[in-house]
Amino acid sequence: MSAFRNIVVLTGAGLSAESGLATFRDPNGIWAKYDVEDVATPEGFARNPQLVHEFYNMRRRAHAGVTPNAAHAALARLEQHIPGTVIVTQNVDALHEAAGSRNLIHMHGEALKVWCIACDARHAWRDDLSTSTPCPSCTKPGGVRPDVVWFGEMPYHMERITRLLSNCDLFISIGTSGNVYPAAGFVAASRKSGAHTVELNLEPSQGASLFAKAIYGPATAVVPAYVDRLINGA
Repeated sequence: MSAFRNIVVLTGAGLSAESGLATFRDPNGIWAKYDVEDVATPEGFARNPQLVHEFYNMRRRAHAGVTPNAAHAALARLEQHIPGTVIVTQNVDALHEAAGSRNLIHMHGEALKVWCIACDARHAWRDDLSTSTPCPSCTKPGGVRPDVVWFGEMPYHMERITRLLSNCDLFISIGTSGNVYPAAGFVAASRKSGAHTVELNLEPSQGASLFAKAIYGPATAVVPAYVDRLINGA
């Protein structure tokens, strides 16, 4: 039986890479092909909403064709065995849910949802968007945008995440570069609360030196192995 009872798991793009979703900051990642300022900022959406819609239409179609990998499945298994486990994901895909995770916080929003800035309604969404798409709630066209957090916007659920970090006894970071705040500061916050900190990643992150333990390798290998050790109390 694991000695840990309150576990916060932070996941990033590296977790979903083996499912076929592109990462962002690698040399061949998404931001090597698209200008962040054009497709992932409120200002870019104001300048050219149709370009932003085309970018997220492409990403939505990509998300629709992928399935969870062994790392997603392992985290769902961890939640089943240790109910105090909460996954905080920077990913906007729905692979955690598809694998069976339920204690889940999407701090950067969800690609398969839309948000109407006219009436503040949110809806599940799998089709393409355009500047003429009407909101299902208020029926106004032009106000519907992807329900994702863009650069310059505040991530979702930060008050809840802060509380979880202050009360956790184990913090695990998986598949994240460690250079995007506020998520990059989670390891320091959890250390301050006395939590054991672990990095599971393909390679050392920018904040690797802050972790008490690090295991490097493909997520589909290192995450299931570490979860098994946690569940078995090793």
